[in-house]
Amino acid sequence: MKKQLLTVFGCLAFLSITAQKINAPVPYGVLPTEPQLRWQELEQYVLVHFTPTTFQNKEWGYGDADPGIFNPTKFDASQIVNAAKDGGFKGVILVAKHHDGFCLWPTKTTSYNISKSPFRNGKGDMVKEFELATRNAGMQFGLYCSPWDRNNEDYGKPKYVDTYREQLKELYSNYGKLFITWFDGANGGDGYYGGTKEKRNIDRGTYYGWETTWGISKEIQPGAVIFADNGDVRWVGNEHGFAAETSWATFTPEPIAGKTIAVPGETNSEKAQEGTRNSKFWKPAECDVPLRNGWFYHTNEDNQVKSVSKLFEIYCKSVGRGGCLDLGIAPNTSGLLHPNDVKALKDFGDFLKQLFADNLAKKAVITASEIRGADNNSFGTKNLIDDDRYSYWATNDDVKKGSLTLEWKKEQTFNIIRLRENIKLGQRIEKIEIDAFINGNWKKIGEATSIGANRLVRLQNYITTSKLRIRIEESPVCIALSDVGVFKEPEQLAVPKIKRNKDGMVSITTEVPVNQIHYTIDGTEPSSQSPVYQGEFLFLTSGEVKAKSFGTKIKSGETIIQSFNVCKKDWKIVTAFFDNKEKGKSSNAIDENTETIWNTSDNTSATTLPQSITVDMGKEITIASFSYLPRQNGTGGIVKNYQWQTSTDNTTWTTVAEGEFSNIKSNPVEQNITLKAAVKARYFKFIGKTSVDGNYISAAELGVKTLK
Repeated sequence: MKKQLLTVFGCLAFLSITAQKINAPVPYGVLPTEPQLRWQELEQYVLVHFTPTTFQNKEWGYGDADPGIFNPTKFDASQIVNAAKDGGFKGVILVAKHHDGFCLWPTKTTSYNISKSPFRNGKGDMVKEFELATRNAGMQFGLYCSPWDRNNEDYGKPKYVDTYREQLKELYSNYGKLFITWFDGANGGDGYYGGTKEKRNIDRGTYYGWETTWGISKEIQPGAVIFADNGDVRWVGNEHGFAAETSWATFTPEPIAGKTIAVPGETNSEKAQEGTRNSKFWKPAECDVPLRNGWFYHTNEDNQVKSVSKLFEIYCKSVGRGGCLDLGIAPNTSGLLHPNDVKALKDFGDFLKQLFADNLAKKAVITASEIRGADNNSFGTKNLIDDDRYSYWATNDDVKKGSLTLEWKKEQTFNIIRLRENIKLGQRIEKIEIDAFINGNWKKIGEATSIGANRLVRLQNYITTSKLRIRIEESPVCIALSDVGVFKEPEQLAVPKIKRNKDGMVSITTEVPVNQIHYTIDGTEPSSQSPVYQGEFLFLTSGEVKAKSFGTKIKSGETIIQSFNVCKKDWKIVTAFFDNKEKGKSSNAIDENTETIWNTSDNTSATTLPQSITVDMGKEITIASFSYLPRQNGTGGIVKNYQWQTSTDNTTWTTVAEGEFSNIKSNPVEQNITLKAAVKARYFKFIGKTSVDGNYISAAELGVKTLK
């Protein structure tokens, strides 16, 4: 009898499971692979840059650095990895080889590797140390080995591709399971190349044989996603860390103008921010951005670490738009993260923990306008708050619109709504609208387009209500929503904004009123004892202004630091290659307005580079460094190779600095060039020898700093 009952129950259970499977929605469009699903679940990870380039204070190494300079005497992989973990990051990608060609493991493929450095007396393996530290922290590990190698004498020849593939085989075979293998599009250009010091260009479409090269990753690391412009995970197309407001996980790579094949470095990145609706390829966006201005450590950026408020803005526009956040962190020459970086990561991690600690949706009664199968609880609203990305609320096949209502016994205050789809069934929803019940009526408070793996709708203001309604307004197929979260962002005082005009007057403002703003100009941390900001003040020298908001309930906010060059009040343009009085005029380069630019593009006879601009500072000063801010609205005329000259009389000129602005096209932040020795001058000349786009040059701002 017992056996018969067990058989009956077993049959019923089987029929129930079968019914559920039959009743599940049909997947829509292209679907993610298992490695892509695991990648999506990480949400955020870090990318670590650390090579001899760090010791040269450069952003891209030329390939000529002596391995002897690579000697981080206090290196501690655990300090770096655990700082990332404290920030809420779940993975670490190590740059095992950057463009300078220096390998951080004792490779057999080239003598230009860590074994030739003093590190660990030539017996070190930094890749292994990072791997062990990452796994000990319970995090995922990934590797980036640059295809471009500015040191290798064979670069540009078929022999180098064989060498590069051997490097990948070593890395993918000896450092455990990887979650990602990372590639970029920086390939070809000036380099050391075994001492030839020349420019070598390659055919990016054919040189690396990407199908074969990526095949190494697929064979040895089948569980890893490949990151590239057109990889399993796509580059979002910028280094600000932002995906588009509408961001599809599907993407059809298209080549840049003049090319027939979309490959790393030659894929149309403008379309990558949004993706391609209904593409045949699932290629979600990775949003990469450095914690500082640059990817490598630079001493002058110690006070330019991104604030918690900035990091959270990036988080909302990357993770909150269905992508993953890849944050660049960089050890200093000692081999450690700077204390400012460690603090920023810890503060950000604490902020996220506090934010997501209390999901108010779990306290609500959730009702749906429709449940698939009506009496089938497998697709009910309970699945929306069970912390499972792949259980879901669904509607019947013919129901493509629907709504959820969350109701609380007492009013709740919040400003963030999180939605997730079960992406195992594809990316389905195309538009949602959100209402709150206020003063007896429903009021629209937010909306969004694409949902996908994760969507954060961040409201401009806190909402207090006892009812919330989420309306799915557009979807080509039935709904399969896996998560609803409602959260209150930790209250913070408004962050000060510090600006200075050309006359040297500094203003400090906040978007909403605060009790007080305290500031300093001597490098110290603002406190309640520091001067209270009461109006504009004069600041003519180069240096830093620090400001912090102070309140009543919340004692104080974040410290904001604004670095200033020497005041340009008395500066004048002496000569410029081209000066369009109406548009792109030369005075725009020294007007302290980052939104205006000087450019030479309107001069149709300007067919050759270099081009230059000469500035009279009004008096002789001691210059310690120069700065160049590229235009922030496009890439035309952004200078790549530069030269600075100085003069005391506008007759005799001396070259004091020259080189390249590395990675400036993708990361157009202010470029600061510290001189080897300070120089006295009244005049300086900025020369653009080459540009990244177009046969002309442009500048948003030029500046100088003096010795402290």
